[in-house]
Amino acid sequence: MINWNQEEYIDILEKLVSINSPSGNTEKVIRFIDSFLKEQSIPTIKNNKGGLIATIEGTEKEKQRMLTAHVDTLGAMVKEIKENGRLRLDLIGGFTYNSIEGENCTIETASGKVYTGTILLHQASVHVYKDAGKMERSQTNMEVRIDEVVKNREDVKKLGINVGDFVSFYPRLEITKSGFVKSRHLDDKASVAILLLLLKQMKKQNINLPYTTNFLISNNEEIGYGGNSNIPKETVEYLAVDMGAMGDGQSTDEYTVSICVKDASGPYHYGLRKKLVQLAQANKIDYQLDIYPYYGSDASSAIRAGFDIVHGLIGPGIDSSHAYERTHVSSIEATAKLIYHYLLSDM
Repeated sequence: MINWNQEEYIDILEKLVSINSPSGNTEKVIRFIDSFLKEQSIPTIKNNKGGLIATIEGTEKEKQRMLTAHVDTLGAMVKEIKENGRLRLDLIGGFTYNSIEGENCTIETASGKVYTGTILLHQASVHVYKDAGKMERSQTNMEVRIDEVVKNREDVKKLGINVGDFVSFYPRLEITKSGFVKSRHLDDKASVAILLLLLKQMKKQNINLPYTTNFLISNNEEIGYGGNSNIPKETVEYLAVDMGAMGDGQSTDEYTVSICVKDASGPYHYGLRKKLVQLAQANKIDYQLDIYPYYGSDASSAIRAGFDIVHGLIGPGIDSSHAYERTHVSSIEATAKLIYHYLLSDM
């Protein structure tokens, strides 16, 4: 077994979440990952959609595996510059306005200038608006307060801000003494960091894989089509490494690896699911089986695209998904161990 280094993992995760990468604007983070992998002498190619594929050659080349984790995150775009000098948003990805109320953000213009701001309810002041607590958190009522002297629409335009500019949320990464990892965008940068550290350590230890394996860092998962292309024809198994969703009625927790049996797309491959369970049991890895009712993955998008593959989905358990998320280092490590043993297993 590789020597899982939690400090090195956190360092990679911190670098990933510090790079804004809402779906549609992921070039900077892909460039960082490409540089990281090239430092390990791991070959990569970039697909036309902007995702990155790293390949580790194995003993068997006729039958291959593919693993994917997505680096794109939730975010927003400028929908309208309001007459009061504030911005109306249009959301990127599936989340609610109340989950970003009060969050600091950045606005990146097409020319590359970056401004800061805060996402607030228009009727935020309880000293002025009697029904502030009852107001719907919606596109109509939420706005960005820009940290510049702007008094009207023209002042904002002079900054270079325009409709279509990307808005990103502060990640606010924190690691607690009790082992909790809190941040926005753990979906799915927590899993991307797992794959990067595994790749680095396997390369360093010269571990030989039984099957040639392609690792796709996808960049459009949050909008539904990150991992539905660039799948080599030799691919037999396709494993998405994403998050396990927690909530009422869910089995997933923050301390184990979650193995998804079904999501909104339907059941995942029964044989691969049973194999993942057997690997977890044989290697004493704590796990939970679960169903995610309002969820889709890169693996399910690949199936919808018509690929003849066996598909699966695992990941660390994430609390408050698509909000200010949290997991535990034990869940991250359990996920890493299951991936490692999967990579070394027979089909």
